[in-house]
Parts: sequence; C-alpha cells; structure tokens
Amino acid sequence: MTDILGYARVSTQQQDLDSQKARLTKAGTIRIFEDVISGKIFKRPGLEALIAYAREGDLLCVVRLDRLGRSLKELLETVEYLKECKIGLMSLEEKIDTSSAAGELVFHVFGAIAHFERRLISERTKDGINAARLKGKIPGRPTLDKEKLNSALKLIGLLATNPPNFRQSIC
Repeated sequence: MTDILGYARVSTQQQDLDSQKARLTKAGTIRIFEDVISGKIFKRPGLEALIAYAREGDLLCVVRLDRLGRSLKELLETVEYLKECKIGLMSLEEKIDTSSAAGELVFHVFGAIAHFERRLISERTKDGINAARLKGKIPGRPTLDKEKLNSALKLIGLLATNPPNFRQSIC
C-alpha cells in the first residue's frame, strides 16, 4: 500500500512551516518530515529521515519543487535517487506525480523552466548593476561616514547604560 510522506522546508527560523504542513496534511500525508535549512545546503536531515523511513512505492510529497531543491541539477539528482529507491515524487503546486511516465516528463519540463527563470533573474540583476555603474552609481548599501558611525556608537553606548523607560514615554 502506498503512503504519502510530506516534506516541508523553510530557509530560516523566522519563516513558518505551518502553511506547508497544512497543505501536506490536506493532501493525505501520513507523516511530515521538516527541515529549517537553506536550500543552498544539500545535506538535509529531515529529507534524509524521510527517505530512510519510506518504503518502496511510497510518495514523497512537497508543496512546491523549490522546497526540495534549488537547482535543476539538485532536483534531478534527488528524483533520480528517489527513483532508484522506488519512491515517487508528488508536488502539489506544480501538480506533478513522478510515479507515472507523464508525471516524470512534466517534472523535467518544469525543472528546466525553473532553471531558465533563475538564470534570467540572475542575468537581469547583473545587467541592472552594470547599467547603474555606467551611470556612476555604486550598487549596494551606502557607506556610513565616520562622524555618523561614531555618533551611532555613542548613542548605542548611552542607551545601554541608560535604557529609556518606554512605559513613561508613551503614557
């Protein structure tokens, strides 16, 4: 009997897994594995635990493909590994199910499109930075002059030794 196993991932502690977990539960997952880790890091304990737990014929379910991998190469490697383990992949957002030949084809097409889109964004960003430089602008955060920096540090020191009583200041 096929079980659906959920995988939810966010990049930082400030992000919330709840919406992913709710969608995975609604999709019929019997168990959800989680990671709070950047997509740039390929070693993911939650994903590894899911694969170790899964049995032949089970489906790994994600809300979106980008939760599973950031690059086309990484996604393809993961899906190939899942295939070797006889585990299918289901993505709710892209409506992909690799347990069928058609689903596997659609996965590869979506993966290629996502890779293409990331490359376009990167190229546009570089073009924008180069155009700004040609106009004499310096991309990035403006630098602080020494006077402003020293004033800020002095203020921080004063606040640390004399914290304001906010309750009195707003009442």
